[in-house]
Amino acid sequence: MVTIKADEISNIVCEHIKQYNREVKIVNTGTVLQVGDEIARIHGLDEVMTGELIEFEEGAIEGSFVKTTRKITQILVSEAYLGRVINALAKPIDSRGEILAFESRLIESPTPGIISRCFVYEPIQIGLIAIDLMIPIGRSQRELIIGDRKIGKIKGQSVICVYVAIGQKASFVAQVVTTFQERGAMEYTIVVAETADSPATLHYLAPYIGAALAEYFMYRERHTLIIYDDLSKAAKSSSQLGEGREFSAYIPTNVISITDGQIFLSANLFNTGIRIAINRDFRLQTPLTVAEQVSTIYTGTNGYLDSLEIGQARKFLVELRTYLKMNKPQFQEIISFTKTFTEEADTLLKDAIQDQMERFRLQEQL
Repeated sequence: MVTIKADEISNIVCEHIKQYNREVKIVNTGTVLQVGDEIARIHGLDEVMTGELIEFEEGAIEGSFVKTTRKITQILVSEAYLGRVINALAKPIDSRGEILAFESRLIESPTPGIISRCFVYEPIQIGLIAIDLMIPIGRSQRELIIGDRKIGKIKGQSVICVYVAIGQKASFVAQVVTTFQERGAMEYTIVVAETADSPATLHYLAPYIGAALAEYFMYRERHTLIIYDDLSKAAKSSSQLGEGREFSAYIPTNVISITDGQIFLSANLFNTGIRIAINRDFRLQTPLTVAEQVSTIYTGTNGYLDSLEIGQARKFLVELRTYLKMNKPQFQEIISFTKTFTEEADTLLKDAIQDQMERFRLQEQL
């Protein structure tokens, strides 16, 4: 039989009384009034912060209570995201397992001040002469490419690429990922995808997730390119989540105004076979390397094409680029590694142009 000792019970009670901590916690709460279309309307939460995580006590149902957490929305970031396909919650959707990450980053980080930013002094070569020559995009610039669907707007290089697909068809996203893999670009690319059947809240969130991942690499002094495909769908989701304004109102205010420049593409030019569809004088279908662009621009600006017809000029340029790869590989190496058009490169290119011009004229005479 167990004996109960009064002094032991008394000591236990006294110990619990000493450990009692009268903590008063003030919690900001609210009530869910309505839930629909993935959006909850809540009454209360007077002190909630923008981007703050909130906690539903009984799930997002009408009449349930909700409280603030005093935590701003953030995601895990790491190098392991490279080569992966994720959704707007930064969760992998490519069936390749979880992504190891131990560092977090706010999805809406404070914008750097003007003084701390560098001048735009270095372009990013995207491989399209029509853009790289006439309207180059500078590193740290924001460029809006406007055009109809599927008329060609997207080449990568030694930069980290973040491709954000907003409201696109799942088949189209799969096609893009397959293309990246076939071209060897997926190893330095992150794909953030929210397809057309995703709710507006995730469409709205996707650009922020892409930007947070891009900023992670940017602050580690890595050149980063982020592509939103497309911003019009992000603007539409903002309209659905916001005041319900017309979608067209978001085009001039929330899309065009946040970019430093715009490139307009023409569906009519595209349908006639012109790539990229900016100007009739440019029909290059395949993005070019920097060395290929240098050889093309040099040949045109120095008058080597003046004696040729337009059709002959295009054919000559294609054959010249092939000739340089096969017979003058030093030219490609100089441009790629030094990023400078040296005297040696100039001599190699002149010799290649002259040799190819002689061969080209002989072929045309046959």
